Amino acid sequence: MSMNENDKLEIEAATFRRLLSHLDEHKDVQNIDLMNLASFCRNCLSKWYSAEASSKGYEVDYDSAREIIYGMPYAEWKSKYQLESTAEQLEKFKK
Repeated sequence: MSMNENDKLEIEAATFRRLLSHLDEHKDVQNIDLMNLASFCRNCLSKWYSAEASSKGYEVDYDSAREIIYGMPYAEWKSKYQLESTAEQLEKFKK
């Protein structure tokens, strides 16, 4: 069965929402861990979101995009969930 473009976009959008939901359910997973394992993090997603919006003619600044990705203002998320990076995490990130 061949997928039409609209269905493909809907599936991609649903997958993205599911990714955001998964990250929201796993706030214990720190951005540095994501960067060390997958070379992207919530902040990367925010930058990509802002860039894609801009490519479609919409102005979504980085802070607004982060609020979409994090589900709350970044400063709030950071104060509630972000831990201090360990020396091991930072060393791995440098490589």
